[in-house]
Amino acid sequence: MANTTHQLEEDLEIDLLKLVKALWRKAWLIILAAVFCGSLVLGYTYFYVDPLYESKAQMYVNNSSLSFDSTALNITSGDITAAKSLVATYIVILKSRQVLEEIIRKGQLDLTYEELVGMITAAPVSSTEVFEVVVTDTDPYRAEKIANIIAGILPEKISNIVEGSSVKIVDYAVVPAAKSGPSLRKNALIGALIGFVLASGMIIFRELSDTVIRDDNYLITNYGDIPLLAIVPDLDNTTNKNDYYYNGYK
Repeated sequence: MANTTHQLEEDLEIDLLKLVKALWRKAWLIILAAVFCGSLVLGYTYFYVDPLYESKAQMYVNNSSLSFDSTALNITSGDITAAKSLVATYIVILKSRQVLEEIIRKGQLDLTYEELVGMITAAPVSSTEVFEVVVTDTDPYRAEKIANIIAGILPEKISNIVEGSSVKIVDYAVVPAAKSGPSLRKNALIGALIGFVLASGMIIFRELSDTVIRDDNYLITNYGDIPLLAIVPDLDNTTNKNDYYYNGYK
């Protein structure tokens, strides 16, 4: 049993070494495939994928126990935790059909509810009671317009739904100066990685599927107990004198 295990380990090492050598011999093909696929994805992204822009508005969550009108103001950790927990509720309200359809009407947007909800994301800022609404669009001006409409109507909607709570505007949205995506470098690297994997996989598959015996070392190593009768040289091969035809063995 130990001898069998040892033999399997040796076979595995030989196979891995064979695969590494095959990949090294075809390194030029792997590099070429990576460069080609990376360039292909880069070109497609540059010419056919619309750039995206993000416009952001920030709001502050307040609850009934947090009042800035009082001169004697005590803010406990429980108050802060309650304010943070309200952020999730406010995000649900923001993405409700009632609110988004009003945004569409007010902004006279040529969008459906499903399209608009896919353009909006919201999350707390650094685990604080401030949350940020981000609108992503191919049009930077429309992204800014939608974000500011949200900032204008959301506080009233929330105060009508959640009693004793309110939202105050921290920052209004501005027109984004630069695109947020897609990243040409990232997509090019992904394309190059795909080309690398495909080329390597093809080479490994062909190597594992190759059953042709090309040298006597293979027979001696794997079938040492079977005598080799003869080696017939490849007379047609003028470039590699180490390739042979084998006409038989026992």
